[in-house]
Amino acid sequence: MLSERQNSILKIIVEEYIKVPKPVGSKSICDLLNVSSATVRSEMKNLEDLGFLEKTHISSGRIPSEKGYRYYVDNLMEPKKMTGEDVLRLQTIFQNNQLQLSDAIVKGLEIISEMTNYTAIVLKDSASSSRLKKVEAIPIDEENVTAILVTDKGHVENKLINISGSDLSEVNKVVELINKLIVGTPINEVKEKLEFEIKPIINQYVKHHEILYNAFYTAFSSFKDFNDMTMRGKNKILELDEFSTDANKIRNLINKFDNNNIVSAIKEDSSGINIYIGKESQIDDDLTVIKTKYNVNGREGTLAILGPKRMEYDRVVSLLEFLKSNIEK
Repeated sequence: MLSERQNSILKIIVEEYIKVPKPVGSKSICDLLNVSSATVRSEMKNLEDLGFLEKTHISSGRIPSEKGYRYYVDNLMEPKKMTGEDVLRLQTIFQNNQLQLSDAIVKGLEIISEMTNYTAIVLKDSASSSRLKKVEAIPIDEENVTAILVTDKGHVENKLINISGSDLSEVNKVVELINKLIVGTPINEVKEKLEFEIKPIINQYVKHHEILYNAFYTAFSSFKDFNDMTMRGKNKILELDEFSTDANKIRNLINKFDNNNIVSAIKEDSSGINIYIGKESQIDDDLTVIKTKYNVNGREGTLAILGPKRMEYDRVVSLLEFLKSNIEK
């Protein structure tokens, strides 16, 4: 463990560097701690030797190392009290009864992304682990119907289907058959069941069976492959100093964001707020990922904020805790 003075110096350097990404010199620390410049320089050298600080070649000041950020997060950081404006903006979402929970979650993360200038991600359970709960059909006009497909984990998929050459009564017959025969089926098995069990029955009871079968088959195809990831503020990461001047770094990061396998690894298994700094993020050495898991009546998902290692850890932790709490209420 570090001494009380070393803790104070490291905390100041981390928090100053988060505000302004420039090496922190001894003078500003002397003023805050009311100790001599020689004492501060000596302690900064000790912290550098211990691996908590790094010295850049362009200044005598220091910046936090990955180890320094980790020590700060584990031992020195205190969650930042949210402003009244932040609370109000997020509370307004959950007081809007017109919004479904999934929409409220995405909107909440969108607001946090705007507040912090970081990238926000929500990851939900994939369709392969869900079962079909019900199918509904809502007429739009004489030729189009919206098929609504719902899973047992609360995922809802809307698909506009064209029923030209058929009519609503036949659509309702197909919906009734699907609800009777394949509700409870795992989503990744629905297409096969539709092909071999439902299609022969539709042929017997529905006049324009081919049109409707193809329409619902297409709807289930997109449902099975739905993207369980929503990202907001993707470009905010690319505007940061750590990435904006390096074209190769930007290109690599974009490729990683577009790779669902890499992003899906962000999913969290443990409870509470989890912070992964630099190499720990397994995405980029200059990136921090802060994430938490939510659970609403068995419907689980992960909320994640991606930012630089010099992220406002205290603020992001408070915002995520607030969002998670309101989701689970």
